[in-house]
Amino acid sequence: MTTSLADWKGVPPPSTTLIEGRFIRLEKLDPARHGDDLFNALQGPGADPKLWDYLPYGPFPERSAFNDWLNNHAAHSDPYFFSVIDRASGQVQGLLSLMSIVPAQGRIEIGHVTFGAPMQRSPKSTEAVYLLAKESFALGYRRLEWKCNNGNARSKYAAERLGFSFEGVFRQHMVVKGQNRDTAWYSILDSEWPAIAAGFERWLSDENQTADGQVKGLVECRG
Repeated sequence: MTTSLADWKGVPPPSTTLIEGRFIRLEKLDPARHGDDLFNALQGPGADPKLWDYLPYGPFPERSAFNDWLNNHAAHSDPYFFSVIDRASGQVQGLLSLMSIVPAQGRIEIGHVTFGAPMQRSPKSTEAVYLLAKESFALGYRRLEWKCNNGNARSKYAAERLGFSFEGVFRQHMVVKGQNRDTAWYSILDSEWPAIAAGFERWLSDENQTADGQVKGLVECRG
């Protein structure tokens, strides 16, 4: 079936600098304001030892190299980076980006997901992805992508839990840190987003987020 897009005009690139959520807020990456917290969350005591395994950079035991990495991220509009700030503590605990941004085609990706240990396996990490997905579709994008190393079981599980559909594997797609990378591709389409968004909202609601944990899982809330 062919869908007519005769009136398609493209969409704007992302430009927002602040997105408010329940557990977190997203602020456009500012190394001067966010750098100390990010270094502590990503490289300090208690940092996730597997955090950098599938990322094309890191780890950064030296602060100067970390600063250069942050400054490079902040200087670009694609990827367009956000810091993740925990609303309860005010601490910056991770970052992620919108990337592979193609406004003329309505295509955009969530990537460079780098969450410190306090964010992992918490509502904060789920809400960060939800807020960027919501922003992308609100801007009019037709397709939201998630890509990861096919060997990265954590990222593949996250993509499916978050509602992305698996599309296949690009074999020998990249060489990263001297290793072959086969890349798994996932997507959410604009037609699928309303039902997926409703699942996020149910999962993040007061009724589901209790002092003892979640009443229902995200996949169950989407069902």
